[in-house]
Amino acid sequence: MCELLGMSANVPTDICFSFTGLMLRGGKTGPHKDGWGITFYEGKGCRTFKDPQPSAESPIARLVQALPIKSRAVVSHIRQANRGCVSLENTHPFTRELWGRNWTFAHNGQLTGYKKLATGRHRPIGDTDSEHAFCWLLDRLEHKYPRRPANFPAMFRHLASLCDELRALGVFNMLLSDGEYVMTYCSNNLHWLTRRAPFGEARLLDEDVAIDFQSETTPNDVVTLIATRPLTGNESWQPMVAGEHCLFRLGELVSRGGAGIV
Repeated sequence: MCELLGMSANVPTDICFSFTGLMLRGGKTGPHKDGWGITFYEGKGCRTFKDPQPSAESPIARLVQALPIKSRAVVSHIRQANRGCVSLENTHPFTRELWGRNWTFAHNGQLTGYKKLATGRHRPIGDTDSEHAFCWLLDRLEHKYPRRPANFPAMFRHLASLCDELRALGVFNMLLSDGEYVMTYCSNNLHWLTRRAPFGEARLLDEDVAIDFQSETTPNDVVTLIATRPLTGNESWQPMVAGEHCLFRLGELVSRGGAGIV
């Protein structure tokens, strides 16, 4: 299986510390050696770095790790291929335009019967089940909302119902963002964590590296991370349950729902 990493923050924030932990799982402390990618949003624009090489060995990953790119929304992924060959076009995350904004998607899991899903104008470029599912989601959203919806939380609740349909085809853990909102949907393995004042020290699980966020933040900062598995061992990560979805905006949990969620 692949691993996901997402971030939602109320101020431009760099993700170098968490990305370092994820990068090591791409071929060093984990088996996810079939490529990696990360997208940073800056306003309506976004920067994406991708490489089909293992992130633990990738010079591009080391470049990203060293660059303190600050963003309010980030989507990242390390791949263990199961559908589609190891190639740049099959490397997550995937980005498409909808309602005049860049939408970025990453998926962890494996689907069956996905080729029957109609994607309309949103054609896959590679041959993964993940990109096909993303294109199907965009087509379904565009069909229901020909114009940009006024109520985005309601739109995301509808999107969660579409994710339920995909979960019926297999394992479907995902991250999705338009740069303002970050949504996550859990099939079997996702966690999230919100950091806010008073900030303390965090220590990575995959390497003996720690950071004191007290010296890196202001009292008003709010940063939420989403990850397949917790990246730090001394913080309280919130596990998600099957069928649960969470929606974040500017670091705050906007809404959550799904099976067993009240």
